Amino acid sequence: MAPSQDRSQGRTGGVGPVGAPAATTFTGNKALQIEEPLIFEMGQPGRCGVDLPDPLQEGPPKVKDRLNGLRRSGEIGLPGLSEPQVVQHYTRLSQKNYAIDMGVYPLGSCTMKHNPRINEKVARLAGIGDLHPLQPVSTVQGALALIDALAHWLKTLTGMPAVAMSPAAGAHGEMCGMMAIAAALEAKGQRAARKIVLAPESAHGTNPATAAALGFTVKPIPANERGRVDLAALKAALGPDVAAIMLTNPNTCGLFESEIIEISKAVHEAGAYFYCDGANFNAIVGRVRPGDLGVDCMHINLHKTFSTPHGGGGPGAGPVVLSEALAPYAPYPWIVRNGDQWTVAEDGAKVDGQPLGRLKAFHGQMGMFTRALAYIMSHGADGLKQAAEDAVLSANYVMASLKDVMTPSFEGPCMHEALFDDGFLKDTGISTLDFAKAMIDEGYHPMTMYFPLVVHGALLIEPTESQAREDLDLFIATLRSLAERAKSGSAAEEFKAAPRYAPRRRLDETLAARKPVLRWRPSNVFKQAAE
Repeated sequence: MAPSQDRSQGRTGGVGPVGAPAATTFTGNKALQIEEPLIFEMGQPGRCGVDLPDPLQEGPPKVKDRLNGLRRSGEIGLPGLSEPQVVQHYTRLSQKNYAIDMGVYPLGSCTMKHNPRINEKVARLAGIGDLHPLQPVSTVQGALALIDALAHWLKTLTGMPAVAMSPAAGAHGEMCGMMAIAAALEAKGQRAARKIVLAPESAHGTNPATAAALGFTVKPIPANERGRVDLAALKAALGPDVAAIMLTNPNTCGLFESEIIEISKAVHEAGAYFYCDGANFNAIVGRVRPGDLGVDCMHINLHKTFSTPHGGGGPGAGPVVLSEALAPYAPYPWIVRNGDQWTVAEDGAKVDGQPLGRLKAFHGQMGMFTRALAYIMSHGADGLKQAAEDAVLSANYVMASLKDVMTPSFEGPCMHEALFDDGFLKDTGISTLDFAKAMIDEGYHPMTMYFPLVVHGALLIEPTESQAREDLDLFIATLRSLAERAKSGSAAEEFKAAPRYAPRRRLDETLAARKPVLRWRPSNVFKQAAE
């Protein structure tokens, strides 16, 4: 949380951007853009939206104090508001958040995919939305069958024989897959000797972090001039000390690793395992099965490929598909079918394998499973294939429409996301950040900026299959306009003042990072962290 806005000058102070006039209305509102204070600033002592009984007081007849003398003597510190005030406050806050339900969300590598409403309806059905993880197994037979059905389709779509359903997110799935690799090496007596994990320089940051957390040493592999893994460098790095490679395909530059079969073959010949980061599976689902590429394990971000909600810190789901070599080490719980009955093999249960233990409480995230299965079944095999094709088509449409005014990072077509660098901004005095802030004024959430790190000033755009062509056309026209204004030589100050029309102007990010205000106090007056 960044330092608070200085409201000592009233609603009209500290709202507008540098170089732009502040709001001149009495309220600070600009038509339907309603100014919103902190909820603590709105609260009034003694006001409450709920009638609560007065606490029992000691006295005749004496009542035993069940709090052992720890009864609160002061205010609880929460704001006092009526119920309509609370509803209005959070509704107004929600209107300040950009969302996929508002417009094009071009955030690359995170895939803000539309969440079909049928998924939400199914997830709220009685018997699904009201389940409890501690219910007896006999009362959740349908839920276990649903999890198994989703597992079946994940295995079918990836060409892998086993799947661990419990991991709670992509990074958690990475941990699961790498733990399975470590367990397999341990079973072969090679865990001590194989300490190295190879990771392309464009890898997601969680890849090296996961490997390091498990005690491996990470060795980066450079990219070639085409944005793919340098095969010669990879082969030179392989040896008896290498445990695995962690590779994303399509990779973080939005490109398919065209030498993936040779990479897989070289890794396996060296006695190592092939971990595939499944973050970009949405670009190839229905077209390519990772198992056919020689992948030993891969996590699947259900929010990226199969449309479950994304953001807000969770809940998440990152199932991990496993090859025959790693399947025995899948973590508990295992869902097992005995005739017409479903059972759950918990820690210590006898199963046909050597489970690495339990990674998470209970069986996984039921709501995400339900949404993902609804998405898969409503699309069918042909629909999933078309979704991947449309995602790739959309990204290439964006690339082809902008390559004459922006600078693509690599030659040739892309996969599901179009990657540009800041070459088109050279000598303009405008940075990637300035360009992104100007997009906010145009009503768009910026694309992913400065990632992947291998591209200077990166702008990574992923339209997915969700957007209509006319919406993409307006988005493209907007970026073209911004690029042309940036290169005109007279717009630097305009870009550096952006956003001008957002509810808050640009933060002083250095001050916000070094002196964050993490708690509101009524007596505090903070220096404004804005320019």
